[in-house]
Amino acid sequence: MVRVAETLGDTGIPGATVTRLPAYLRALRDLEGRGVETTSSTELAELAGVGSAQLRKDLSFLGSYGTRGVGYVVDSLATYITSALGVTDEHRIAIIGIGSLGHALANYSGYGTRGFEVAALLDASPSVVGTEAAGLVVEHVDALEEVIARENVTIVVLATPAHVAQDVAERVVEAGVREILNFAPRALQLPDDVIVRSVDVGSELQILAFHAQARALANRPSGEPGADEDDDEGAGA
Repeated sequence: MVRVAETLGDTGIPGATVTRLPAYLRALRDLEGRGVETTSSTELAELAGVGSAQLRKDLSFLGSYGTRGVGYVVDSLATYITSALGVTDEHRIAIIGIGSLGHALANYSGYGTRGFEVAALLDASPSVVGTEAAGLVVEHVDALEEVIARENVTIVVLATPAHVAQDVAERVVEAGVREILNFAPRALQLPDDVIVRSVDVGSELQILAFHAQARALANRPSGEPGADEDDDEGAGA
């Protein structure tokens, strides 16, 4: 589940556009890394995996239209999108649930370059609390509210078991956090002003399995059993 506001605050930027801005920024950073100074909407759209018309429309909401004959100045557009996303100031993250996934998330190396810092790790297991991960000591989830306030946490990552995710998420919201990245395999029922981005690996794999099966059926020779089942049923109806 992904809950995105129709527009971003008072900016008038559609929520759907906001979800594509990180892809544009990632593509721009790639261009910067290759020493590219300007880019066209066609090139940038291809790198971001969207249509060029969609990209131009999205960037128009930011007030960026490019320059005819030149395109977009890469570093300027990257700075503009960074500002629009609100990552010019560092956001402090708490990760709750330090199992195998939580450890991997804590040790992800890309936070710093994207404006984030992991400020706290929390878990409920006595075998995990007090251990270290990514240079931080894991604290008990009972102290969740205190830790969020102490560390000025603005974003929480949930990597808890599904059966406790709702209760923990409610405590996170009560503590004042309104942005949650949820890796627990369940939908969270939270107030409308809370933004939840859910990552369900199992569901994504099931979607890919559906497409793999559809491709296999489409490529099956017509003489094989099952290839023309629908046609046979229609003929006998």
